[in-house]
Amino acid sequence: MSRFGSAIAGVPARALILLGVAFLITGCSQPTTLQEIREEGVLHVITRLAPSIYIEEEDGPTGYDYELAKLFAKELGVNLNVRVASDNTEILSVLKKNYAHFGMAGLASQTALPGQYHTVPTGITAQSVLIYNRDVERPQSLADLAGKVVHVVADSNHEQRLGLALSDLPDLEQQVHPGLDASGVLSRVESGEFRYAIISSNVLEMNQVFYPMVKEAFAIGEPMKLAWFFPAAQDQTLANAARRFLKKLRDKGTLAQISERFYGHLDRLNYVGARTFMHHVESRLPKYEPLFREYASKYNIDWRLLAAIGYQESHWRPNAVSPTGVRGLMMLTRNTASHIGINNRLDAEESIQGGAKYFRMVHEKIPERIPEPDRSWFALASYNVGFGHLEDARRLAETAGKDPDRWMDVKEFLPLLAQKEWYTKTRFGYARGTEPVIYVQNIRRYYDVLARLHEPGTQPPAKKQQFVQIEGQGKSNTQPKKPQPEPELRAALPPELGVIPPTL
Repeated sequence: MSRFGSAIAGVPARALILLGVAFLITGCSQPTTLQEIREEGVLHVITRLAPSIYIEEEDGPTGYDYELAKLFAKELGVNLNVRVASDNTEILSVLKKNYAHFGMAGLASQTALPGQYHTVPTGITAQSVLIYNRDVERPQSLADLAGKVVHVVADSNHEQRLGLALSDLPDLEQQVHPGLDASGVLSRVESGEFRYAIISSNVLEMNQVFYPMVKEAFAIGEPMKLAWFFPAAQDQTLANAARRFLKKLRDKGTLAQISERFYGHLDRLNYVGARTFMHHVESRLPKYEPLFREYASKYNIDWRLLAAIGYQESHWRPNAVSPTGVRGLMMLTRNTASHIGINNRLDAEESIQGGAKYFRMVHEKIPERIPEPDRSWFALASYNVGFGHLEDARRLAETAGKDPDRWMDVKEFLPLLAQKEWYTKTRFGYARGTEPVIYVQNIRRYYDVLARLHEPGTQPPAKKQQFVQIEGQGKSNTQPKKPQPEPELRAALPPELGVIPPTL
């Protein structure tokens, strides 16, 4: 008899039965959620489009939650598969059916009903805030809104909170909008269609500069921790792994770095003062002005316009790097640099040459029938958001009976590309369409100042000229300005330069 047989022979029958049952249970039990993910090699996540969560840029997806999820999948040694839902209602429906491993919806842990989801805080805290159009009287509390309508997005943190308040304030009316996202609500408060609404404080911080008619009245309730939502049908192995992972990121300082990347710039870059611009004109521009002049001449561009683009992109910093990976003085993407033959985006000369060449290519895509300066404004918008998204906005303008060849008409439709009800009707989909509008506005302002401070360079023959002079610059072609002392130059800044939207 073998040693294995001898060992069995010495074991009581009761113990053998228990041992056999334990073996059967262990051998036949279902793998844990974490084991299933590792066996399949894929982490399935569902989310929605929002700058604070997940967005799709030219160089690939990004967003605070997305960056965390990508690192989490890497930690697990699996691939990340992201499914984009239309709204939070769809995300929650998918999770209830256990069709995704977790959801990124920008929702707070407190909104999860017991027994429906496991939640894991992601490190971002937000409050529900009441916003209003500045043309109406500012309310001090919800009680001031008796007889008024307050608008909220469906399946949001705010719908639940406002619902609780309705029991004490029967005259307050809540209107829920399943078809809108936060951008759609902000847009309607901006226009005055909605007088009052509730959104998350972090969403307001990211978008406040784009909606000047929107003001914050007060916060509702205590700050809430935003979280990932895991299906209740799952065991806790994946959620626990996520908790450990996020704690490790927090302990290493990585979580704070990612938070700074997406949220830390909001106060610092909301407005660029005129003094800062003038300081950079004096301290930085002289080093790069010869390069702007050289490559602007080569690609038939007004050098002051090229310099204005460079300032908008990087404040004339050759080592600038954005959260989405674009870099260099002209902030070229990796794909763009490769396409136009630029090897080192951090080399100032290569970057300026690449920016000039790429802008010329973009400008030539704009239909020749569009007169200047609109053709240049369209080219700037395309340089920022991409030609496809610009064409989407032009189609929307045309469908609405506006002139798709006129910048003042099309710029009204670019911001709609951030709203689900509109971008779902377009070919190229979601885009942060307010950014190119502000981008063009900024560059036009910078150009105005540079044109006042510098005599125009040598212009190409009239038949080849691509960029018209700004209004009021004609006399300076034949009557060069006399040098002005520094105080006069500072005083000559146009009033609107005192407040400039962010450099994005």
